[in-house]
Amino acid sequence: MTALAQYQGPAYLRLSRAPYPVIYREDEEFAIGKGILLKDGGDVAVISTGTVLHNVLEAARLLEEEGIHAAVADIHTIEPIDKELIKRLAETAGAILTVEEHSIRGGLGSAVAETVSGLCPVPVSILGAENFAESGDLDELMEKYGYGPKHIAARAKEIMGKKVGKKI
Repeated sequence: MTALAQYQGPAYLRLSRAPYPVIYREDEEFAIGKGILLKDGGDVAVISTGTVLHNVLEAARLLEEEGIHAAVADIHTIEPIDKELIKRLAETAGAILTVEEHSIRGGLGSAVAETVSGLCPVPVSILGAENFAESGDLDELMEKYGYGPKHIAARAKEIMGKKVGKKI
């Protein structure tokens, strides 16, 4: 909020009413246009934003139990997007899964795919909403629509299988 309040120009902030685990310290520094690498890993990169981030971190823990080292990045700013971090993740991991509780059109996944295609083409899979048609208990909806940790981990393994020159 502090970085956004200091930003000069139009901005959009999306919030949730649902309580979620705290990921960042209260004094964490956020910079518009700079993502945050939360976990390093070279097998697959999972890039996320928003309320589903804690499920992505849990999915990375599940993958770690299987010997798969997933990088996890929070790209909290879609525009401008952190091209440097995305390129580094693409080069290191060779495959990217984006996860967002948002439409797959015009959101984080689209921005990452556009960035990767121009800087370091690797397979990209976008996990997001096809349609917005339902409201209710957010945890139940997260599971129903594939945002749970086990589903995220499965999608990460699926995109790993599409790496050029790699067998999974």
